[in-house]
Amino acid sequence: MRQIVLDTETTGLSPDQGHRLIEVAAVELVQRKRTGRHRHYLLDPEREIDVEATRVHGKTWADLQGAPRFAEVAEDLLAFLQGAELIIHNASFDVGFLDSEWSRLDPRHPGLAAHCQIIDTLAMARELHPGQRNTLDALVKRYAVEERDRTFHGALLDAEILLDVYLAMTGGQVGLAFGAAATGASGGAAEVERPRPLPADRVPLPVQAANASELARHEQSLQAIARESRRSPLWG
Repeated sequence: MRQIVLDTETTGLSPDQGHRLIEVAAVELVQRKRTGRHRHYLLDPEREIDVEATRVHGKTWADLQGAPRFAEVAEDLLAFLQGAELIIHNASFDVGFLDSEWSRLDPRHPGLAAHCQIIDTLAMARELHPGQRNTLDALVKRYAVEERDRTFHGALLDAEILLDVYLAMTGGQVGLAFGAAATGASGGAAEVERPRPLPADRVPLPVQAANASELARHEQSLQAIARESRRSPLWG
């Protein structure tokens, strides 16, 4: 599975008010492992940056003079994101800005959701931790993720933090030892006894069917697994 953790910084709160992107970062995972591939763009927004936004990310329009405009990176960015599962905190904000930028270039652009599956970790966190603060900083503390200096927010920094938070939120058992050998305590391969056929004259084993209460608890467990993993269990 190919996933991309994505974050943006902007000139203000809403593209409907003419605000633009100033930074985009996208970090790749394959099978929940970092690949080392990423995209990171600082962008000239072609407009002033709101004072409140500068307080968040520390950047002014003057800082971005000479940076590429979105039109110059749009094709490369979309090619990198194409077909991936995007992991975004408060996805409607970032996707709204990205779709606005692509629409400026081509009003017929179908939107990012036509090219990628989008996972909103804020919605995940609210489902897992109802009634609690679910900001990125709050999740860092809740999941004991390494804290970084966020005096000023940055898209690449926040994408790296969100990647760690997402893996912690969706973590669990990473592997089971099946087959002819397993890892022993010393780290080497330990012999595993091969299965032997049962004798034909064995006493039949009793079959104990689950009662209604046990079946209900089983169904509750499956629902909990689905909530935690954001996937339907492979067994029923």
